[in-house]
Amino acid sequence: MPMPKVITIIAAVVAVIVVGVAGYMLLQPPGDLLTHAGFDDAQISPNADGKSDITTIRYSLARNATVSIYLDGTSGERFYFRENEARVAGDYGVQFSGVVDGFLLPGEEIPGTLERRLMPNDTYTWVIEAVRDDETQRATGTLAIVDADSALPIISSFDIHPPLFTPNQDGIRDRVSINVYLQKEANLAVYLQGEDGVLRYLSEREEGRAPGDMGNHEFDYDGGVDDSMEPPPDGDYMVYAIAQDDEGQRIVRQGTLTLADGGLPQAEISSQATGATVFFDIMPYNEKYYNDRDTEGEKIAKPEGVASTVETLTMVQGDMLVFKLTVYNYGSTPIRTAGPFPGTVYDYDQTAASLEAYEQSGAWRIGINCHTSYSDFPWRWAIGSLDELTTVYDEEDDETYYYLEPGQRAETWGAIRMSEIRKARNPQECWAGLIHEDVGIPEYQSRVGAREVELVPPPDTPAEANTDE
Repeated sequence: MPMPKVITIIAAVVAVIVVGVAGYMLLQPPGDLLTHAGFDDAQISPNADGKSDITTIRYSLARNATVSIYLDGTSGERFYFRENEARVAGDYGVQFSGVVDGFLLPGEEIPGTLERRLMPNDTYTWVIEAVRDDETQRATGTLAIVDADSALPIISSFDIHPPLFTPNQDGIRDRVSINVYLQKEANLAVYLQGEDGVLRYLSEREEGRAPGDMGNHEFDYDGGVDDSMEPPPDGDYMVYAIAQDDEGQRIVRQGTLTLADGGLPQAEISSQATGATVFFDIMPYNEKYYNDRDTEGEKIAKPEGVASTVETLTMVQGDMLVFKLTVYNYGSTPIRTAGPFPGTVYDYDQTAASLEAYEQSGAWRIGINCHTSYSDFPWRWAIGSLDELTTVYDEEDDETYYYLEPGQRAETWGAIRMSEIRKARNPQECWAGLIHEDVGIPEYQSRVGAREVELVPPPDTPAEANTDE
């Protein structure tokens, strides 16, 4: 069947077009690979004064190519702004302030890594070069850099202390400080980076110097524990300090930090399966229990049994109010404690400090308080006995520390000789508290197991004797 006349005509026209295009390509090759290449300005003064600090580099590519942009100084130095970077066909514009990859001048030593640096004052020959296969095209011109603020934001001091960091609020190496000294005003950032790649930025301490000012800057890190957050995982971390000035020059210093035994401490006075949470009882006093700075008295034995009732506890003035309770570490990290250890007896007017058991930052202790106490939780004990605690000797501090391990329970007990009657508060309430010294008292742990206690004078004692109005 013969081809319709219209189709024949269309095919002939297409053939003519194809032949024409092919012939044109043979007789007239494609246009220039690189066009409209140049710098907007012939001179810049990069000193962050807002005047002529930058210029714009512009160029166009007719086809995909690899582009390099570099500047040659009068002494033969070459500075690359871009080197062999792939670009697709199109129009390009990029700002240039004279800052290039870091370099050192002859005989120069700078602490850290100089990542970006301002080129010296000079008149440079700039080159924009495009390469595609065996085709290379260049555009050239001159750029003068004058009045450059080439002073570097040098970090002359970079100290990490301590290098071993244990964020668990036990009062021992709980915080790390990074001290940085800037020799020039610059934007300054300090952060940690671990194997997970996460950047954890540190906050600068406010000490009268504005952020980025020339001088010393201290960065402080607690692992987030002080804000009730779990710290980062144990492991080795890189610490980076980065200083970048207004001209764009950047210096990086780095060091290492090891994080160990991290965790958010969590503990409570544990409720009992039967009976009251805090067991209170009465014992007669004996001078063999007396303690002070120079005398270590005998310890009372752990009381047995439970307190199944919570009615008023009536006791003779001068006898001992005895307690017993259980502490539970339900957190993910060991918690530190300190003496006096269970069984210790206090006189009513004594405090832990009177037995040289001073407050220790980060230590957990059990305290007993009463309405008529001279101070808040004056009588304190370790949260467990030595046979229930883990003993750790710290060579660096030359100290022995005691810990209750995660998931562990321990019992503590002790007594107070109740020697004073206050008519205005008799009976009075006494209760226990779980104290994290210099940190705080956990929620719901400030008033546990409150029990009403009434004191009565010893038999045959005059009505007004041994009584404080």
